[in-house]
Amino acid sequence: MRNLRAAAAVTLAISIAAGVTGCGGGSDSGGGSNASPKTLTYWASNQGPNIEADKKILTPELKKFEEQTGIKVKLEVVPWSDLLNRILAATTSGQGPDVLNIGNTWSASLQASGALLPWDAKNFDAIGGRDRFVDSAVASAGAEGQDPAAVPLYSLSYALYYNKKMFADAGIATPPKTWDELVADGKKLSKDGKWGLGAEGGNLSNNIHQVFVLGKQHGADFFDSSGKATFTSDGAVAAVKQYVDFMAKDKIVAPGNAEYAQNQSLTDFAKGRTGMVLWQAAASTFAAQGMKPEDWGVAPVPVPSGTPGQDKQTNSMVAGINIAVFKNTKNIDGAKQFVKFMTSDAEQKLLNKTYGAIPPVKAAQADEAFGAPDLAVLRDTLSTSAAPLPQVPNESQFETAVGTAVKDLWADAAAGKPVTTETVKAALEKAQQTMGQ
Repeated sequence: MRNLRAAAAVTLAISIAAGVTGCGGGSDSGGGSNASPKTLTYWASNQGPNIEADKKILTPELKKFEEQTGIKVKLEVVPWSDLLNRILAATTSGQGPDVLNIGNTWSASLQASGALLPWDAKNFDAIGGRDRFVDSAVASAGAEGQDPAAVPLYSLSYALYYNKKMFADAGIATPPKTWDELVADGKKLSKDGKWGLGAEGGNLSNNIHQVFVLGKQHGADFFDSSGKATFTSDGAVAAVKQYVDFMAKDKIVAPGNAEYAQNQSLTDFAKGRTGMVLWQAAASTFAAQGMKPEDWGVAPVPVPSGTPGQDKQTNSMVAGINIAVFKNTKNIDGAKQFVKFMTSDAEQKLLNKTYGAIPPVKAAQADEAFGAPDLAVLRDTLSTSAAPLPQVPNESQFETAVGTAVKDLWADAAAGKPVTTETVKAALEKAQQTMGQ
């Protein structure tokens, strides 16, 4: 997802256990669920460089929707650091929006709460049909075998961004394709106060995204087929250790990155302090910080060997933003009209191009605008070598537990404490115990 999400709160599990359902409370409608609404409230996630940029991008589009339908949309752009907790509060209080954006990895957890409108065949038909959307994007909208809890809005994947001047100065001709190459290049770049690779050690979600992919490359998932946590498997331990070792062993990540949690690694990259960064759709952020397109390049995230693909060659999680409707909103018809508008071919092309994302709508994705070199990498990754995070009800609790374990290991590395297979396994064992399994 764009502008990495805050880690999920454990209170989500409490909400699920209690069977609480959400209720949209921001509408101005004179009737029940079949009434024609006059207004809708919409919580948009912060996709651009800042909240004001999002307002500037979305306001004319919402005005366009109002002109077409007569429905006024009250917009609030919510920072990722606040969004999930705001959603959880809305599910318990009943005071929430009619429509909202959610990180796609939250889909199964929020689905289990019963708060969101299920997108069955009838509801999908109301917005043009399920087959308009890329399969992998729909697969990240809820648990397998259930009607999705949301509709894909923006699709993203990870890529490796690199500073062309720093590479040239270090005598590096091409971006790394394997992790061994990345470490070797990172060591060449890590000198004179500059570093090879940027990381966000304090960002729980980013930690999860990275170790999930490395886990796939080590032949491990963090849950078994029954949904039981398997955080201490050999592959999971190896994945976490490999990630933290970029600082602890390889010395290509600055110790200060252990505390980064608010996109500081992108600032370091844009200012020429870091040579590489693993990120989702970073072009707009680089531009906002004064970096020109010719200053940076983009390549697929490395794999152990060979080329990216499935299973052990996975090199990204299926990232993205979904748009959802609170099930008990009084403006159900208006809410579905708004989802249809936001996922229309025209809006998908406009919004995804603006945000540097890939449309999850097939017809929009085919537009030549998404063939630009950086977007082509994201598009190809999504179609060939990305995998969805586990779609299990306690996925968000997993992000908190394991994300925190990795954060603590980053802190150990920054402090010069040894990070060993044993200490990593102990941290993951502690995280697994918090899952109550």
